Amino acid sequence: MKNDFFERVYQIVRQIPEGRVTSYGAIAKAIGAARSARMVGYAMNASHDLEDVPAHRVVNRNGVLTGKHHFDGSNLMQQLLENEGIKVVNNQIVDFKKHYWEP
Repeated sequence: MKNDFFERVYQIVRQIPEGRVTSYGAIAKAIGAARSARMVGYAMNASHDLEDVPAHRVVNRNGVLTGKHHFDGSNLMQQLLENEGIKVVNNQIVDFKKHYWEP
């Protein structure tokens, strides 16, 4: 069951457009498991070998890069977002609502 849940998460994450972000909770809601934001986080942590899953585009509900310590290098998540035109200050996305994508 866990693998099926993770795959449903990855299907949503693959749809996040470049230059946009979404939250763990929004993904959980989109797959019909509204109270499973933490499980979405576990899925994102397990996705690092999947090059087609843009995990850097998933942040917490306030636009904070809570998963950044799971990326190689100290600022990789921030660098990937900034390469897509998203400004990050103190581990938080500037203009979060402007960049937010609702799955």
